[in-house]
Amino acid sequence: MLDSYEHPAILVNPEYQILATNDLYQEKFGLIDSAGEPARCYKVSHDYDRPCDQAGEECPLAAATRSGQRERVLHIHQTPRGEEHVDVEMLPILDEQGALQFFVELLKPVPIAGAGGDKPMVGASPGFNRMLELITRVGPSNAAVLLLGESGTGKELAARTLHQASLRSDKSLVTLECAGLSETLFESELFGHVKGAFTGANYTRQGLAEAANGGTLFLDEIGDIPYPLQVKLLRLIETGTYRPVGSNQPKQTDFRLVCATHKNLEQMVDAGEFRQDLYYRINVFPIHMPSLAERLEDLPLLARTMLQDKDGNKAYHLTESAMTILKAHRYRGNIRELRNIMSRAVVLTNTNVIDQSVIRQCLDVGAGTAVPAEMSLKEVEEHYLEQLMRSHHNDKDKVAAIAGISVRSLYRKLQESQG
Repeated sequence: MLDSYEHPAILVNPEYQILATNDLYQEKFGLIDSAGEPARCYKVSHDYDRPCDQAGEECPLAAATRSGQRERVLHIHQTPRGEEHVDVEMLPILDEQGALQFFVELLKPVPIAGAGGDKPMVGASPGFNRMLELITRVGPSNAAVLLLGESGTGKELAARTLHQASLRSDKSLVTLECAGLSETLFESELFGHVKGAFTGANYTRQGLAEAANGGTLFLDEIGDIPYPLQVKLLRLIETGTYRPVGSNQPKQTDFRLVCATHKNLEQMVDAGEFRQDLYYRINVFPIHMPSLAERLEDLPLLARTMLQDKDGNKAYHLTESAMTILKAHRYRGNIRELRNIMSRAVVLTNTNVIDQSVIRQCLDVGAGTAVPAEMSLKEVEEHYLEQLMRSHHNDKDKVAAIAGISVRSLYRKLQESQG
């Protein structure tokens, strides 16, 4: 039965025991040691000693038991290649009386992201995983997506990932940066123009709406589109038709729409600065892009990945003291700012070791709130832990896990900082 599925699959009973696997599972995740009692799925996939929901994660088996229906979650699984993101779907199997008997667990690897540094999107924090799960769900569809988040959170990368996951991936992803464009320039960029349409239009130019035909149109900073042009954009989205500037001949196009903004569009609608009908057209599937402050757990992984990207022939090492200072920094520019800091660090270090003195130099010219040079490493660590406690509402278990220390050590450090 399991070999009829086109994805890796396992058969599990309600006690979490793996009873069988298909060939695709064995090819992708390896053989399961079945000596003695059957292996538990949470032990094989996560190396946990208890079910996922008791270890702080969503458990698809527990959810399917409660609902009696198929359930789907995004997990990070242990594989022969290291940690990988996997889209997990749990299918309940009922007996003749309608009672739960078994579950078929389908595991679909997510190639667009990883908990290591060799994927387009990198991260393992809960905030990152929530975002990735939404991208994975909506990617293959044709639904319009609205990416919401601060500047520097990776909205353009998310748009590219959505395009690559879609059925339009063999066509173009076309980007229009809406910020700073005048009405005339925006209209010309999006719709194109004919020769002689305005002063300087010495030739006919294809618009981005036409260039995106069959593919994806990404409108970055859509909140900056001039109000008078929003109705024309709305007509393009609703009908797929438009007229190049200076032309009376309508043209037809077909694209998947992805938009992004750091602005609060709902407030703009209330203030009469953004059309309500356009807002509902683009906000079919909103995705929140977490700030770096919301995914501090990912900072070491992101920093090391960025250093790998800088020079593939040279291995750079971040010391623990350097990482402590990086964690205490407030990143107003988010991932973009972290990338700039890593670029400066590679230039400033005289060796392949990046220590706290190099990072302090990088932060002195940074855009965020730099750690004062006179602060000791102990003070930097205290500042970092205080930040975590505030951002995670004093949840000591979560803060200790993020900081990589025991809860007992966290209590001790907090008491020392207050005493």
